[in-house]
Amino acid sequence: MKTLIAIFLAGVGSAALAAEPNPNLPPDEVVARVLHANPLVNAASSQITVEEANRRRLEAGHYEWNVRLGGQQRKTYPTSAQDERFNEWNAALERPWRLPGKASADAELGAAGVALAETAHGDALHESSRGLLKSWFVWLKENAAAAQWTAQVALLEKQNKAVQRRQQLGDAAKLEAIQSEAALAQAEAQRTQAQIRLRTAAEDLRRRFPGLPLNAPGSIAEPLPISGSAAKWLEKILQESHELGIARGESQLAQATAGRSSRDRLPDPTIGMHVSRERGGEENVVGAYISIPLPGDGRRATSDASLARASAANYREAATRQKIEAEAATLYQSANAAFPTWQASRKAAEQLNRAAEMTARAYQLGEGSLNDLLTARRLANEAQLTARLLQLEALELGYRLRLDAHQLWALD
Repeated sequence: MKTLIAIFLAGVGSAALAAEPNPNLPPDEVVARVLHANPLVNAASSQITVEEANRRRLEAGHYEWNVRLGGQQRKTYPTSAQDERFNEWNAALERPWRLPGKASADAELGAAGVALAETAHGDALHESSRGLLKSWFVWLKENAAAAQWTAQVALLEKQNKAVQRRQQLGDAAKLEAIQSEAALAQAEAQRTQAQIRLRTAAEDLRRRFPGLPLNAPGSIAEPLPISGSAAKWLEKILQESHELGIARGESQLAQATAGRSSRDRLPDPTIGMHVSRERGGEENVVGAYISIPLPGDGRRATSDASLARASAANYREAATRQKIEAEAATLYQSANAAFPTWQASRKAAEQLNRAAEMTARAYQLGEGSLNDLLTARRLANEAQLTARLLQLEALELGYRLRLDAHQLWALD
């Protein structure tokens, strides 16, 4: 009956996990809320506002009206008359004139800055989600380790009580009692260390991602084999990569800056008109003027530097693409190999657990030594712990592959 109940509960747990879109992960709405509250994500969001203001500044330009006012006193010394003095004044209204083509270049430059800031915001979200996923699975693995060692301690406590009982009945040597107590003490030490690591991982999650509920899972979902070829996953990851998008955006921004700098090799003229009142009002002057700076080596050097920066940005984009391709290929291979590795580990754990049970029955019948039983228990425990951790590793790598391909959490 107990076996049937255990099978039923395991089936219910498996069905519940299968019904979840992302088993062993926090709910999507909780993840979205936690990540959007992340300070780095909010900083990147504020940077978008900065770039939007910068775009308006570039579109408006620094071409502002300028008023010039002046006053003077004129004194004349005619030879046949008394000296004369006149109060005079002058005024001018002028404005730099943006040459054709520069306004569109400024608009392009501002738009490139906004696009880069938006991509950086998406990258901040993505990197934060990567950090959450990594920290979450560190906590899950420590949870699994603590649970495994707790189960091992319970098993060894039961074994130790049986050995003590046999010793009291004269059916076990003092050495066996010492061996049993030593094995139990070792397991308790491992359990304590696992619980400390679990609390540390939980505290790290609470500090890094406040508001994330830490509810220990009832069971671990079975990972699924990776479907799709490496080429398709690589194409999807490259297409969705914010890191590559930032490098591409920086390259486009550098090219727009270089284009604008090359146009600045031809200076903008300043056009204005002026009025003046001379000789106390005897003469009134109205005129217009144009001022054109003479370009020098400084403008040419600025343009050359912008072109060189654009070339450097292009090379950085190519290097970023190579880096992402290598990381994506490595991630795919690791995720693809994790599933059969976990299956082999689970099979080994099942066999070693069966061997430990057989050794326990043999010891109860007086056909084996306690040392053999303790060794079998230790090997079975290590195999079960390894299988649990590899199961979580396969789950994490599968989720990480989906996350980089933007198939896990829709955040941006």
